[in-house]
Amino acid sequence: MQEKENILRILEEAKESLRKNDTFRLKELSDQTVHTSSISQDPDNIAIAVTVYSLSKILERKEYQSLENWGEFSSSISDQIDKIINAIKKDDEKRLKNSIEEVRVKMEKFSGNLKDYIQDVFRKAQINKASKIYEHGISMEKTANLLGITLFDLANYAGQKLETPTLPLSQTIDVKSRIKIAMDIFK
Repeated sequence: MQEKENILRILEEAKESLRKNDTFRLKELSDQTVHTSSISQDPDNIAIAVTVYSLSKILERKEYQSLENWGEFSSSISDQIDKIINAIKKDDEKRLKNSIEEVRVKMEKFSGNLKDYIQDVFRKAQINKASKIYEHGISMEKTANLLGITLFDLANYAGQKLETPTLPLSQTIDVKSRIKIAMDIFK
């Protein structure tokens, strides 16, 4: 795993943010793993980014926190994050992959309407994180393969994002100024 200490810090903070129901901080923590994921293309880093982002989206739904078994769900996710942390500390790749997958399984097994929502959140989180990795210069095909999504889903999402050019690039230059620039180039 790349940047082990950084990922451990992110997971510790994610656990605390989960306890505090701090959705904004969870999203920030997820975004912090995207840069590392883009450079290393490490599936474990990517899976952690998707998991943390998914947690933030689930916590945004305040009505789910009033469900009868919400406390049990939250506690089991926190315990699973501890298992991920321990696997990273012990450099146990197999246990790490199993623990990350177990978080996803626990989220998906959660009963009621939340189960469908969680599955949708994971899918959208994968697409969102893929888009951010793609923005870092990794090919669309490689990014889609890393996150297990279709090229169509990634292209569709990336195509919907509006680019906001910086002010100097969005300003037009009058014809006289363009001619002067062209003449300066050929001097």
